[in-house]
Amino acid sequence: MTSQVEPQVKPHNVKEIVALLAEQFPLCFSLTGEAKPLKIGIFQDLVARLQDNPLFSKTQLRQALRVYTSSWRYLDAVKAGIARIDLEGIAGDLVDEQQAEHAAKTLVESKAKAAEVRKAKALEHKARQQQQKPQADASQPATTDVAKTDKPAYKKNAPRTAAKPAKSSTLKENRPAKVATPVVAEKALQAVTTVDLVVGAKVLIKLGQNPMPATVVEVVKQDVVVQLASGMVVKTHSGSLYQA
Repeated sequence: MTSQVEPQVKPHNVKEIVALLAEQFPLCFSLTGEAKPLKIGIFQDLVARLQDNPLFSKTQLRQALRVYTSSWRYLDAVKAGIARIDLEGIAGDLVDEQQAEHAAKTLVESKAKAAEVRKAKALEHKARQQQQKPQADASQPATTDVAKTDKPAYKKNAPRTAAKPAKSSTLKENRPAKVATPVVAEKALQAVTTVDLVVGAKVLIKLGQNPMPATVVEVVKQDVVVQLASGMVVKTHSGSLYQA
């Protein structure tokens, strides 16, 4: 069994909590190299093992798991057929095809979002440089061309041409009318009843446009903690869950 040494300094942020988890459970969590998929329900195992440690709270552990399981390194490790591990590094259930596809989709979306952020920062930096350039040019003394002011400038009158009829009306008349694309109605989701909200129940949670499969790991009154197929832990309201 892994020996646990309580840290002397209270962690200040999520990254420090993840580092402490990697220190106390090195066969489960890692900060570098290849990551391993975590056991479904590992949040409950962490709460049970660290419940007497005043430096950790459920909220902090939940946030640390969310950050760890949403990293590119972890999502890339969630592949079909790979065994999930517990806190001691013991292999358990295998990652199925649906869980692997969800992790791969999440990884692609996360990288695309990061690329958009980098592009926006680059455009902002370029715009800032363009704003600073006119100010630098204005500080330089203006020069005049004396030779050009000696002779008066003459303009040649442009030959008159007959006005051409506008083509906008003709184009509008010949343009085919747009056909409205039929909207396919999304399959109605059925809310999960209070009776069905038990630990281990399979549900659907709608975080984006499409509902995602999840497993209930904790129920506290109207608040429910679920774990996604990728291993991410999410706290939500019971009204946001639907029947799988």
